[in-house]
Amino acid sequence: MKPTAEAGIHRLAIPTPFQVGRVNAYLIEDEPLTLVDSGPNSAKALDELEQALAAHGHAVEDLELLVISHQHMDHFGLASILARRSGAEVAALDVLAPYLAGYSRQTDLDDQFAQEIMLRHGIPPEIVTALRAVSAGFRAWGSSVQVTRPLADGAQLSFTKRTLRVLHRPGHSPSDTVFFDEARGILLAADHLIGHISSNPLLARPLDADPEATGRHAQARPRALLTYLESLERTREMDLSLVLPGHGEPITDHVALIEERFRMHRRRAEKIARLIASGPRTAHELAQELWGNVAVTQAYLTLSEILGHVDLLLVEGRVSETEHDGVVRFASA
Repeated sequence: MKPTAEAGIHRLAIPTPFQVGRVNAYLIEDEPLTLVDSGPNSAKALDELEQALAAHGHAVEDLELLVISHQHMDHFGLASILARRSGAEVAALDVLAPYLAGYSRQTDLDDQFAQEIMLRHGIPPEIVTALRAVSAGFRAWGSSVQVTRPLADGAQLSFTKRTLRVLHRPGHSPSDTVFFDEARGILLAADHLIGHISSNPLLARPLDADPEATGRHAQARPRALLTYLESLERTREMDLSLVLPGHGEPITDHVALIEERFRMHRRRAEKIARLIASGPRTAHELAQELWGNVAVTQAYLTLSEILGHVDLLLVEGRVSETEHDGVVRFASA
């Protein structure tokens, strides 16, 4: 029998409309009966979730606790529907609760933040406008939900047969939360650590950002990759037998995987350093040199990648950052 089944944890792979593919929700057969993450807000996702629950002898109405790992819609989109049908408590990191409750307003603020970042780093206005339209089209995959059980970093979720430690691991998003079953050495990691792909540390508006602040200097640019690497370092030191990720298969050697992620990010930073050495560049220009047209169709994703690695070089004093006419360029120091 698989270790997860022995532990009463079942992976439910739920379809999403996104390139990443299916998202893993986890059913914990314990008291309370718990679902960690839900899948996106779609009829197809709900139908497959209901089928997956039924395969384990349960219905949506049986759920007693819904746990949300972070603020991305493929992980919490169905939570509102599930909570309404089941009456389950909804648990999430305390600083995430206002975001989930005010989802529509929060995504407006996210898009404004992203627009300012993109324009400041050289993405043409017409591309920014197009990407905002795409973002608006994605919003229906999420839905506001009221958190009834806010969780502090370091708190415990207690069950009849286990205890899960709540650990804030920001980087991929500001709200990334993992749940640690210390007795079994199992970590429910969501998108903090994924085996077959690298979790992208996305530039995101801080959860404590002033909602009234506007303008390109209203919010300091977050150092998402630096934050993510610090979080990975903390996870590397944990004594784990199994990591259950938000996408893909379980991970049995988290230390080796994290060390490979560190090497990958170092290689990427060195490649960017070589490009900058040949002359000052905007982040968007660097992205185009590395990825071509992908830097247009997925401009915010590639911008996040570039800026994260430039941050490594800035901290090391190897590049400098200058601004002219509202656009930032990076040069060798």
